[in-house]
Amino acid sequence: QVQLVESGGGLVQAGGSLKLSCAASGRTFGSYAMGWFRQAPGKEREFVAAISWSGGSTSYADSVKGRFTVSRDNAKNTVYLQMNSLKPEDTAVYYCAADKRRYRKYPPYAGVEYDYWGQGTQVTVSS
Repeated sequence: QVQLVESGGGLVQAGGSLKLSCAASGRTFGSYAMGWFRQAPGKEREFVAAISWSGGSTSYADSVKGRFTVSRDNAKNTVYLQMNSLKPEDTAVYYCAADKRRYRKYPPYAGVEYDYWGQGTQVTVSS
């Protein structure tokens, strides 16, 4: 079992930056692909970014490409989401997730492929 705890959310003005962190428990974190998803009020959860177990492969939603960067530090059992040039439409609860199929070369982007989820952190971008 893996427990995930997100942090770093908050209120920021449009054009600003935030860095989200997701701390994971367990000794197998370093073998899991990790994903970031978000859900805005009244909308479905959507994929934001993902990173392979080694960090060698990343993927992004078109809406955040060039503005967001996903990274990880396996020694610290932590995955990050650096968010720059934030827009009001980025407002949502952000969740990190772990795929327990170990050592996958490419991180999945479908939420159903992830097995463990954090409780989420709120990001609000004001115009």
